[in-house]
Amino acid sequence: MESIMEEVVIVGAGIAGLATALALKRVGIRALVLEKAECLRTTGSALNLFPNAWIALDALGVSHKLTPLYPPLTTGSITDVSTGAVRQISLTGPFSGKREGPRPVHRKKLLEALAEELPPDSIRFSSQLASIETEQLHSAKDTASLAVVHLKDGTTIKSKVLIGCDGLHSVVAEWLGLSAPIHSGRSAARGLSVFPQGHGLGSSVQQFLDVGKRAGVVPLNDNEVYWFITCQGDHRTYDPSTIQKEVLEHHAPNFPSIYLDVVRHSDLCSLSWAPLMLRNPWNIVVGNVSRGNVTVVGDAMHPMTPDLGQGGCCALEDAVVLGRHIGNSFLANGKSVVAEEVARALGAYVKERKWRAAGLVTASYVSGWVQQSGRNWWRQLLRVVFYSYLFVVLARGVNFDCGKLPIAKAEEGEVEAESSKLD
Repeated sequence: MESIMEEVVIVGAGIAGLATALALKRVGIRALVLEKAECLRTTGSALNLFPNAWIALDALGVSHKLTPLYPPLTTGSITDVSTGAVRQISLTGPFSGKREGPRPVHRKKLLEALAEELPPDSIRFSSQLASIETEQLHSAKDTASLAVVHLKDGTTIKSKVLIGCDGLHSVVAEWLGLSAPIHSGRSAARGLSVFPQGHGLGSSVQQFLDVGKRAGVVPLNDNEVYWFITCQGDHRTYDPSTIQKEVLEHHAPNFPSIYLDVVRHSDLCSLSWAPLMLRNPWNIVVGNVSRGNVTVVGDAMHPMTPDLGQGGCCALEDAVVLGRHIGNSFLANGKSVVAEEVARALGAYVKERKWRAAGLVTASYVSGWVQQSGRNWWRQLLRVVFYSYLFVVLARGVNFDCGKLPIAKAEEGEVEAESSKLD
């Protein structure tokens, strides 16, 4: 059986894991990323990245690879399916502040952009986590503990830092003692549609509301459109043809033809249907988001419903903030990962992130609940209040600057750490 020693181990090569590995690389720390799949998991459709995500991608040094491919969205509309009433919205207002509107991005392109910046041996594929334990470390400089992970192939890996980026059903989060994610009461189908001759939708997002349902179409470029529908219940359909048929015949038969046409043009390989889960926000605030030199990032920390489009955005923020705290510790200790000092850095990361993450989980859930509520008079009144006032407040909450990564300056043997956190 193989036994390996690493300074930093990251579990999961999704958006959170790759972004965290890249953040650490940019401050001079090599991390080993463990991925249970045989290759980079580039399946799936797309996600909207709001300005807060692009600030994080700027810090990671990869935004320039993606912005030329995806024009920003500028406007949107919300259609009440039963009445035909249409509300126009601007995407360059509350969601973007003084910046451009959100840009929808292929998940595959984002993962590839992050992975390309890492050394070739950074990701160890076919490496599924079996268990975690700790082992006391005794040295002249360090008296903290090592994180010891056991893989299902028998390999043991010891590290000074263990970061769980292993998603919704995180083994690392479970080891920390965080509560299991809970069902939101809704499920979502998602897909990517291809129009070889062009879709003609411009750069406008279109949403459609019905009782207990919310759907939308989001152009990525001239030929591809991301679509979704969320509905009440716990749907777990895996067959792509069945997903498409269920959406067209049972969940959206009375939706406008423009939406149905997009669903009909779906690339079946991109379709998915799964329940929408979230972690109890209070558990994020008071739970063990870190313990010693172990912590979690992204969905492993704060799974949330997609109603504000902040799941991937928040994961990118996490990566930069965690990279900043670990990087400052690394530079302050003469470019050395000192486990005892890194444990303090992880505590500072959690302190900075937990309230924001809990707030976004709550805001996303509330947003979805209000928009998909019923048609009695008080619910309709609540929706009017929501779109007129509360929606703007929630939207402004996504305008967040996660700051920059530390900058190391070597002069006459000295290293200066420059945090440059932006308020």
